[in-house]
Amino acid sequence: MPTTIPAAGTLPWRLDGRELQVALVHRPRYDDWSWAKGKLDPGEESAVAAVRETHEETGLRVALGVPLPESRYTVLGKDGRPGDKVVRYWAAKVTGGSGKLVNEIDDVAWLDPRTAHDRLDYARDRDQLRSLVRRHQGGMLDTWPLVVVRHAHAVGRGSWDGADDRDRPLDDAGRERAGALVPLLAAYGPERVVTSPSLRCTATVEPFAAASGVRLRTRKSLSEEGFEADPERAVRRLGTVLEAGRPAVLCTHGPVLPPLLDVLRPLADDDAAREPLADAAQGNLAKGEALVCHVSGAGAGARVVAVERHRP
Repeated sequence: MPTTIPAAGTLPWRLDGRELQVALVHRPRYDDWSWAKGKLDPGEESAVAAVRETHEETGLRVALGVPLPESRYTVLGKDGRPGDKVVRYWAAKVTGGSGKLVNEIDDVAWLDPRTAHDRLDYARDRDQLRSLVRRHQGGMLDTWPLVVVRHAHAVGRGSWDGADDRDRPLDDAGRERAGALVPLLAAYGPERVVTSPSLRCTATVEPFAAASGVRLRTRKSLSEEGFEADPERAVRRLGTVLEAGRPAVLCTHGPVLPPLLDVLRPLADDDAAREPLADAAQGNLAKGEALVCHVSGAGAGARVVAVERHRP
């Protein structure tokens, strides 16, 4: 049986005036034009690999936007055995980088969609382009991420001998997950981190905040105790984040999540975005899971156009 070879990549996009442009890469080894992509490193998440490979191939740093259709095709391994290569793709905004070409790429071309369609060497690569163009035409391409995180696994209440439950720390698995969240959250480019002040929440997102230089903002309304005293305060906090319309991480507890997700669910554009929100609201968001909501617009005009789940 063929083995599965996971890979990931992006379609960097920009607007030149009103004209949409996408970035293609040229590989001299194959003399072909395609998207920036590459295989996952052992233990690496697809979203992290997509950002890493884009930087390695183009010199550009990107933040992931909406997911795009994946690509599947058969390749031959070094041992001559066939493998099914599965490439996950995202739309991506350029956030920086030198643009210096590395890793077997000799040219990067920013092209309008029609020219890009004609220059791509593989029909399978046009699926992602068509999806990106449709999202642009529907006002669902220029989005910002709202990443809802349930705190990572903590020391159990029964084995915690501290006086204040808010001081209950993460266990070994929780600390490992907090470390894994650093590159995962960074892949989406959050500019704000808002969290419950309970240690198990702050310790989940503090490593990312420290690594990225983002200020950690604590809000009692997102704690279990604050939610029990006044559930509406947590909902209002989410409203404030939506009103700001800036890339953000919001970290809280299991009991606080359902009413927050109930606010987001009616904002979903279709069933594909609505169903994971509904499932998570039923208590199915794992500890340490990151729910990435791609939001178009802000405040009363906010729409959730795509949702991703990243489980531990």
